[in-house]
Amino acid sequence: MKFAYKFSNLLGTVYRKGNIEFMKDGNTVLSPVGNRVTLFDLKSNNAETLPFTTQCNIACLAIAPDGCTAILIDEEGEASLVSLLSKSILHTHHFRKPIQCIKYSPDGKKFAVTKDNLVLVYHAPGKSRVINPFQLYRTFYGAYGETTSIDWTTDSRAFAVGGKDMNTRVYAAIKCDNLIVYSLGGHKDEIVGCYFEKESLDLYTVSRDGALNVWECDTDLENLHPADEEEVLPYSASVDEIENKDKAPETRSTHTESQNMDVEGKEKILYHRLAKYFFNKEGNFNNVTSTSFHKDTHILVTGFASGSFHIHELPDFNLIHSLSISDHQITSASFNFTGDWLALASSTLGQLLVWDWQSESYIMKQQGHFSNMLCLDYSPDGRYIATGGEDGKIKVWDTSSSFCFVTFSEHSAGVTGVQFTSSGQVIMSASLDGTVRAFDLHRYRNFRTFTSPRPTQFASLAVDSSGELVSAGSKDTFEVFVWSVRTGRLLDLLTGHEAPVVSLSFSSTSSLLASGSWDQTVTLWKIGEEKGARESVDVGHDVMSVSFRPDGGELAVSTLNAEITFWNVQTMTQTGSIDCRHDIGGGRGELDRVSAKTSSFGKSFQTLCYTADGESIIAGGQTKNVCVYHVREGLLMKKFEVTRNLSFDAVEEFLDKRKMTEFGPSAMIEMGEGEEGTAIKLPGVRSGDMSSRFYKPEIRVSCVRFSPTGREWAAVTTEGLLIYSLDANFTFDPFDLDIDITPENIRKEIKNKEYSKSIMMSFRLNQTSLINEVFEQVPVNNIEIISRNLPDVYVEKLLTFIASKLERSPHLHFYLLWCRALLLAHGPALKARAVKVMALMANLQKALTRKAEEVTKVCDNNYYQIEYIKALAIQRRIHKVTEQEVDLKSDDEISVLSMDDT
Repeated sequence: MKFAYKFSNLLGTVYRKGNIEFMKDGNTVLSPVGNRVTLFDLKSNNAETLPFTTQCNIACLAIAPDGCTAILIDEEGEASLVSLLSKSILHTHHFRKPIQCIKYSPDGKKFAVTKDNLVLVYHAPGKSRVINPFQLYRTFYGAYGETTSIDWTTDSRAFAVGGKDMNTRVYAAIKCDNLIVYSLGGHKDEIVGCYFEKESLDLYTVSRDGALNVWECDTDLENLHPADEEEVLPYSASVDEIENKDKAPETRSTHTESQNMDVEGKEKILYHRLAKYFFNKEGNFNNVTSTSFHKDTHILVTGFASGSFHIHELPDFNLIHSLSISDHQITSASFNFTGDWLALASSTLGQLLVWDWQSESYIMKQQGHFSNMLCLDYSPDGRYIATGGEDGKIKVWDTSSSFCFVTFSEHSAGVTGVQFTSSGQVIMSASLDGTVRAFDLHRYRNFRTFTSPRPTQFASLAVDSSGELVSAGSKDTFEVFVWSVRTGRLLDLLTGHEAPVVSLSFSSTSSLLASGSWDQTVTLWKIGEEKGARESVDVGHDVMSVSFRPDGGELAVSTLNAEITFWNVQTMTQTGSIDCRHDIGGGRGELDRVSAKTSSFGKSFQTLCYTADGESIIAGGQTKNVCVYHVREGLLMKKFEVTRNLSFDAVEEFLDKRKMTEFGPSAMIEMGEGEEGTAIKLPGVRSGDMSSRFYKPEIRVSCVRFSPTGREWAAVTTEGLLIYSLDANFTFDPFDLDIDITPENIRKEIKNKEYSKSIMMSFRLNQTSLINEVFEQVPVNNIEIISRNLPDVYVEKLLTFIASKLERSPHLHFYLLWCRALLLAHGPALKARAVKVMALMANLQKALTRKAEEVTKVCDNNYYQIEYIKALAIQRRIHKVTEQEVDLKSDDEISVLSMDDT
């Protein structure tokens, strides 16, 4: 099996922090998820996570007006210019300090960023032929505190900036004779948002305490008097030289205001306040946390810390709508281009929703797990993924759309294990609340609950291949419980372990159950008629995970000493082992006083999973790396680094001398009150410390699973649910290549109607476009003959090609005929090597099932449309007949009247 897997998508994390933005088309939302960006397409109902990453979590972003590029700025102030067309990073620029806000001018020629008490205006990248895409245009001073919000006028000649000093300042982006800087007060808290009216200098300002000021300018926008020549800063002047000017803020502000007042012969711009409104009219104090304003419709939305939002029409401040969506604050809000849809995001919940305020309905509502995810499992056809988290919820995700379509919240504690049954319609889950539950995916309900005779916490779960038995391992009583799924009765209670049972696995071919415990033993239990019979093996170290090979002939065991051992199930003898100590390679934590290499010796793999063919095994644990090993050779085949996000702990490989002091790492120094710093966490705390003011979550892999189709695998990490899949692009992989195998010779064979030979030659060259060209020129009448005469070595390749084409090709009937002919002709041969072709069959079943659902949906829509057209035609016919009767009746009355008159 080849391991050319690449990152394809991120599920489970819908929104992390930062502002959300709509694309130019108005149907796509850009949402920052950690150091990545996810595109939510509301029209086609799917999501895509872009492949590039930033160094830290994204703090703010801006999309260019043309929709081709975007600028992402992380927490450390590093900006990345990305192309939304090629989905790649074009350029990076470091601002050296955190950036609060960034916004493009409406004409797309400039963009402004707020940095400390400054506003930096840059030429927009791609609008001029310069070597440096981030060319500084001008720096604006005047604020006494951090600047927080920006808005441009519609002609891009002026912009307003709000800050924490409770003032809003209007600057001229070009040199004007009647405007340099104008400061507006009137608020008692920091400014959350400031917005210009369309084609006007009139201004709205919103403060955090819930006050809205309406400002009217006595000068129209077109009456801004530009000077004869713009004063542009020299290109050689750097940002640091501008910031380190020996000027006090008071001197600069007084100087600019005196300049504005000393201009003679020009109409000076003046503002006066028309009205002041308050959002907290009931008296309950509620901070405003986010705002957005749509200039065409004059609609203002304000999000509050209580989780509610208000929609007002300005300037009259008419309340249109108000709604509470959660109990946590709304972090970001944004209108789409037409102003019909409103996107709202909450960083605490990780929630993102799109609301149609006119029809008062949800367009999209997605939310990840409130806390860390712990476990996952693929459905048998690979279409769905079920995840369980510390919040006690189970979410089911569609791998094609990347959306969560159902959430089960019956558990009252963390979910430690989830698993699909063999039918794929039932999900089993185990939890620390002492219950094992069964959920039906048809009716979306919890139809069965399994409990133990006395209260216990379940740390592991396993379901047998028939779906009739479910077992769970106890964390505190050290027992293994086995229930019947059909009756719900407790069938057996397996005792013998002396420590928590942390892993369970059923054999797919026999009634064997393997259990691993922290008492350094692995036990094989026979379930059924010979119940009670067991065989226990001492592996010498605490067991972290156990997993059966797909054919049930081998058992893999991961232990605390970073070693994976393999055991023959029949004789229970060790057949091999892999030392993973040097492959774990975890990063160096902030509080570590040793190197990353030394600290990795105390880590181990906590989750194992065989590949579909059973030749390789994939492992993950307390590290950022996921490793793939060849079982027979005992070699490391591939190492995947799940993240490089420096916002997580244990990611950096080497010591950063900038964070070292004479007393040790700066993260270990506890600061006093009022100073920036962190408190030292309590020992053993993983997911946060209530006594710590700030902490970095440590990156870890809780669970990893291979898709039954063999085309992808997924890992539950601190960052979310990461999916890696095989690259669908063309890769040159010749199979039995000869010098005569050329595209010209293949096309000659097609003209000579040698279809079998041309198909085999195209697969030997392995060029997808050429295979497709040859394949679709085969006459339908020759499919069965070609399928019978095709060698076995090409059957698997042909079925793999058909499975990939079924999802995208419109020639559905043609490919179904090929499937039927191949399976009828080579069914016994495929059944003989069932283990090797299991992934292929699952991939083909997934493609057929998805295509069947799409066709069914289209047929249903067409059926209802035809019924509607028929009903409409009948109504029109009845209406027409009625009109004709009325016309005939009126004609008869007219003739009668004419006879009377005569």
